[in-house]
Amino acid sequence: MNYKRKAVSTAVLIALGAAAALPSFAQETLERVTITGSSIKRIAAEGAVPIQVLTSADIARSGATTVTDLIQKLPAMQGFSVTTTAVGTNSGGRTTASIHDLGEEYTLTLLNGRRVAPSGSGSAVNLNAIPMSAIERVEVVTDGASALYGSDAIAGVVNFILKRNYQGGDLDFRMDRPSGGGESWNASGTWGFGDLEKDRFNVLLSYRHDEQRQLLATDRDFAKSAFINFENNGKQYFYNRGAPHAIPGNVSVALTGGIYAGQYTAFNPEYEKTGKCAPAHELFVQANPLAQGKDAQCYFDFASTLEIFPESSRDSFFGTANFMLTPNTRLFTDLSLSRHDLTAKIAANAVNIPIAKGSAQYNTYVRPYLGSIPDANVSSVTATYRMLDFGGRTSQTVTDSTHFVVGGESEIAGWNVSGGLTYSKNDINEKYVDGYSLRTPTNALLASGELNPFALAGQQTPQTLEKIRAAIFNGSVRTEQTELTGADVRASGSVFKLPGGDAMLGVGGDVRNYHFSQIPTEAARTSTVLFNFAAIPQFNLERKTAGAFAELLMPVSKQLELTAAMRYDTIDGVTNKDTGATVSEDMSASTYKISARYQPSRELMFRTSYGTGFKAPSMLDVARPRTPSGVTSNPYTCPFPATEFCKPGRAQYQRLSEGNALLKPERSKQFLLGMRFEPTNAVSVGMDYWNVEMRDQVSSVSEALAFGNPATYKDLFTTFTDPGDGKNYYAFKLASVNIGRAKNSGIDWDITGRVDTGLGRLTTTVSGTYLIESSYTRPGTSDVWESSLGKFGVNNAVSFRNILRASASLQSGKFTNTLSFNYRSGYSDMERTDVIDVAASAAAKRPVLAPAMRLQVPEYYTFDWLTQYKHNKALDFQFGIKNLFDQAPPLSLRTGGSHHVGYDPRYTDSFLRTFYGRVAYKF
Repeated sequence: MNYKRKAVSTAVLIALGAAAALPSFAQETLERVTITGSSIKRIAAEGAVPIQVLTSADIARSGATTVTDLIQKLPAMQGFSVTTTAVGTNSGGRTTASIHDLGEEYTLTLLNGRRVAPSGSGSAVNLNAIPMSAIERVEVVTDGASALYGSDAIAGVVNFILKRNYQGGDLDFRMDRPSGGGESWNASGTWGFGDLEKDRFNVLLSYRHDEQRQLLATDRDFAKSAFINFENNGKQYFYNRGAPHAIPGNVSVALTGGIYAGQYTAFNPEYEKTGKCAPAHELFVQANPLAQGKDAQCYFDFASTLEIFPESSRDSFFGTANFMLTPNTRLFTDLSLSRHDLTAKIAANAVNIPIAKGSAQYNTYVRPYLGSIPDANVSSVTATYRMLDFGGRTSQTVTDSTHFVVGGESEIAGWNVSGGLTYSKNDINEKYVDGYSLRTPTNALLASGELNPFALAGQQTPQTLEKIRAAIFNGSVRTEQTELTGADVRASGSVFKLPGGDAMLGVGGDVRNYHFSQIPTEAARTSTVLFNFAAIPQFNLERKTAGAFAELLMPVSKQLELTAAMRYDTIDGVTNKDTGATVSEDMSASTYKISARYQPSRELMFRTSYGTGFKAPSMLDVARPRTPSGVTSNPYTCPFPATEFCKPGRAQYQRLSEGNALLKPERSKQFLLGMRFEPTNAVSVGMDYWNVEMRDQVSSVSEALAFGNPATYKDLFTTFTDPGDGKNYYAFKLASVNIGRAKNSGIDWDITGRVDTGLGRLTTTVSGTYLIESSYTRPGTSDVWESSLGKFGVNNAVSFRNILRASASLQSGKFTNTLSFNYRSGYSDMERTDVIDVAASAAAKRPVLAPAMRLQVPEYYTFDWLTQYKHNKALDFQFGIKNLFDQAPPLSLRTGGSHHVGYDPRYTDSFLRTFYGRVAYKF
């Protein structure tokens, strides 16, 4: 099977690559663009900075539905956030860009060359806030740019450039229909009037609405269950990723005294009574050191209750007005507004319910199955219960984004001078709309015994079910706001002459103020309102930054061009606005970059650069007090066995996060060497080797390292009171420190060719990124190196050796047909030690664990087809098929990254084959 997959992908690459190399006698002028990664106003096809440009025509041909689809399909993009992470987190469906797998926090996202308010206290921008219908082009700089832009540009820059001086209007409608579930549609309209050259003004207005329907896990075979039977190397295995919180509930009995001290027994009363688990459950037997006890629990198939892709709607508006005050002076204002409304559903609440010794429930469901264990040795009894009768936990997150800029640009004495004032804001309102209950009425149901945690789903009395629905909470739990206000000024012009032309100088500076706040509502401020709910912390933080830069471009000769840039930034300490106290000291950073472009002939160009970069730690990294931040990604045995605060068997423990006021900026140094070869206007070949090394990364000891070496990291363990049963258990602390290091290198490459055939003009493009190294120090260490290259790493992610995208487009009169190929190389999956060997278990008549294994996840590729019919200049039709051959995600046994089981939604297409149609009309 793997051989066939590789043969197919290799054949496609050879075919597309050969087509790209075909000569053409037709001459075509390559597009010239203004380079984002420079402060100097000039036009150049290829400079010393590698840049990938997506024009409006490219966007239309890409088949992308959203900005996220457009950006995350670029081969240079790895390590970004995807919408599916909203299933199980409070991200609200936030999506991001990440160049070269360095991480979303190291990729700077701009809108018309200016910063946008990030999502959260860091720097990553939510791509959902970018108005898709107003995009003129996208420029992606795949080299570090801190020497111009300051913090966050270590990996590069993504600049969305919106339409200006647009006359007329257009209407656009598109509908996508996957293979069962997950339908979507969008409609947009844009109108512009006035001509800057003739009328001295232009106004453009653009609006778009998107609707996305939910895609359920049960709609796809690869995602519908947490219980997975699979074959590997000719042997059968079973993987139980179910959850120990079940319905009817399991029982965990903590024991004490004599031989029972520090021991436990666990079982499911329903299984003990009937000999089978309830529907949607599987029996899971674990080793128990207590000879008289047992550990045979029914695990719940929570994955069957999940969404793959949540339901959402989006409204976005962009307006811009430009006015020529004089022939050389332009005033402008931009306003971008968006609202993203997403509703995500996860499994029903998992709670620990104490069962009193001697109670009716104890006597009925616990005592009969304790065997010879005396009541006197029973310390406590807990029901691990799934609140399925209360409904799945459903949250609605509304994200409002505002971006407003007013500024001007002028030519003064041969210099281009520009500046602007920016106000940008990201607002989040998170609401719970189902599955979460109020503490008082829920406790009353438990105390009276009316709510029976040992009843089958739906088998509570009608009166109890009515009280359950009355106890459901529906309302807001928190608001979050990130606000950016700033001012910038830039100037560029000629300073002296050199043999190759005018030397150009660019200078500028900016000041910014960031304000981040998270305000819990009264219902979420303490753990006394909502049942089994840890209070949401409050943050109210502010920080100011300022920076200045200079860039000098020197055409030493007609063939050689040198550029030098440097920047200095100051970052104020983080201020707690609630108390007025400054939490951390001021910090500063200086960066530089030197680059060269050498073109010995019209057909050949070389470029190189060397520079430094930095990233300021986020405000929460610096100033976050110790607060709950979910549970560990994986279940672990107790770090200190046979002690008071253990959980029975393997369990997930509370995680607590805290900041560090002594953090300093993260640093980088990077190097690039590239070339472009264009023997004719119809053939273009490019290649860039890049190398980035980072130090002083904000890091923390990973949970796997701490639980694997608890004696070494005993200071990172504390206790936490479970809001469900009120008992204290161990908890793991994540504390930020500056000890991380990373090394990343790779090659970006592309081949483009055009040829006139008897059927029309054929244009082929193949582009990709080949990772050479992607290594980092194990979180919490400075000298223990790890790598995720070609394998699932300790960072719960994969760095792919090869990512590429190829397309062949044939234009024949009014028709254009495009076949695209998307490819990711295979990798070694997360190591698993909890997989059951089916044959060995049958022979032993008990569960037998297989030796530790890593599945080999095969390469994953999809084909897309697009037919475009341009009826005339006004009317344009498209019909397309994404994932033409219905390629399902391959099996993966990973945990981490999302709640989904059996595959990794970050790297694959969960929608499967999708048909779509689009019509666009210009007037």
